[in-house]
Amino acid sequence: QVQLIESGGGLVQAGGSLRLSCAASGRTFSSNAMGWFRQAPGKEREFAAAITWRGGRPLYADSVKGRFTISRDNAKNTVYLQMNSLKPEDTAVYYCAAGSAGGTSAHGYLYWGLGTQVTVSS
Repeated sequence: QVQLIESGGGLVQAGGSLRLSCAASGRTFSSNAMGWFRQAPGKEREFAAAITWRGGRPLYADSVKGRFTISRDNAKNTVYLQMNSLKPEDTAVYYCAAGSAGGTSAHGYLYWGLGTQVTVSS
């Protein structure tokens, strides 16, 4: 069992930065791939970034590539999403997810946090 709590969301102007954190509880955190997904109002949840359990081979959606960086600290049971050059279209609720499969599909994740709101003003 893994429980996930996101933090770090907020309101930022376009061009600004935010760093999201996802704190995990549970002994199996380090063996899970971790992902960040987001859901904008009226839209389906979409993949943003993912990282393997070892911290290698990060994956990014084309829409965030070059602006977002995912990382993890297994010693702290935490995964991060550094978001730079934010755009109004990045506005969404951001969800942290953990799962043995990982990847870009939500089906690869068994555990989900409740989400944190990110709002980017123009």
